Amino acid sequence: MTKTTTIKPRADRGPLDNPLKGWATYSEPWRTYALPATMAFFNVSWRELEPTSGDYRFATWESQKWNAPQAQGKHIVMRLYLDYPDLPTGIPQWIIDRGAAMRPYDTSIGRGLAPDYDDPRLLNPLLSFIQAFGARYNRNPRVAFVQLGMLGFWGEWHTWPVEHLFPSEATQRAVVNAYRQAFPDKILLARYPYPATSTPWLGYHDDMFPADTDYWNGEGEEWYFLPKLRQAGREGNWRIAAIGGEMVPNQGRHYLSTEWARTLEMTRRAHLSWLGPYAPILETDLSASELENARTLVRTMGYQYRLLQARWSIRQSRLRLEVRGVNEGVAPFYYPWQVRLALIRRTDGSVVHGAPLTNVDIRTWQPGPFNFRAELSLSVPRNVYHLALGIIDPWRNRPAIKFANRLQVINGWNVLGTVAP
Repeated sequence: MTKTTTIKPRADRGPLDNPLKGWATYSEPWRTYALPATMAFFNVSWRELEPTSGDYRFATWESQKWNAPQAQGKHIVMRLYLDYPDLPTGIPQWIIDRGAAMRPYDTSIGRGLAPDYDDPRLLNPLLSFIQAFGARYNRNPRVAFVQLGMLGFWGEWHTWPVEHLFPSEATQRAVVNAYRQAFPDKILLARYPYPATSTPWLGYHDDMFPADTDYWNGEGEEWYFLPKLRQAGREGNWRIAAIGGEMVPNQGRHYLSTEWARTLEMTRRAHLSWLGPYAPILETDLSASELENARTLVRTMGYQYRLLQARWSIRQSRLRLEVRGVNEGVAPFYYPWQVRLALIRRTDGSVVHGAPLTNVDIRTWQPGPFNFRAELSLSVPRNVYHLALGIIDPWRNRPAIKFANRLQVINGWNVLGTVAP
């Protein structure tokens, strides 16, 4: 006789430290965080990474920045820049020495030297660098998201208020195509949906969230983030590529209090997955209500999985499992992380049997209900074991995503119940 076990786990508030969602913050040693941050955001210049032609300093950068105390254990979000107002140029000296044009500017947002992006003496080696950049990081499982960067002030794809300094559409397309070839396995994000960046596979980042995200109380501009996505027909890209962004700098308390309703609504409208490098958790004096709103915000961003029901049975050493759940967040998960089923010893928490659920793709768990079935053979000594689900982070090769349920968690495994094969 086959015994069938059915559970309906109690709902719980979602975890604050699930990966690839929430906060992607600065990681300087003096930074402190009011809530866990699972990603570190890095701006880096081309000049730093290729100081001489073909001499790539990726390992040095990683050692100095990625291994800093506030970045340890975190996934990486990165943006490369060439021109950062009021900072030294990000153009390698060897490019300047070749005669690539550098054009001075002095504006309300800062001063600096804008390169002639269309100059082949700059563009051709830049495209070659993007290939090397991708060769280093496309397969690196620690890298979460890559912003296109490169062009315009701060790598934000604009040179306002001196628009004539921005590159031609042909150069924009060359950069996008180079990134696509160099990073086929990473989610890439663009700042704006220009003709060159209006493609179905791109994510986007809103760097004035939530002030310039969308119309609010009848006010707004057509150049706001979501209106521009709608105009370009890219408002649905969030289903396959992440939407990130940065909160208006140093306004965290404002947007967690007076403007909290707007913040939450814009998170939902934009299907936002993460915020950084400035995020409200960098504020050191959040009130109790502001801190609680920050928790709500991280639980709303990205995915949040809650199990509604799990049912399993064992017959002739074959386990059959059926799961129903709901994604309570505003976005899916964007990488094909493997879902695994495990039998765990109750005495020491060790895994005695684990198997991937090859028919399950968590990228399909869009906001709303999801379900899956699995069947696998068991070959373990007779005993009573924990039956557990895990979603494996390939960087650490261990389960990392917790459900919004009151379930026991053992070394990242979400325990459903017990089985006695």
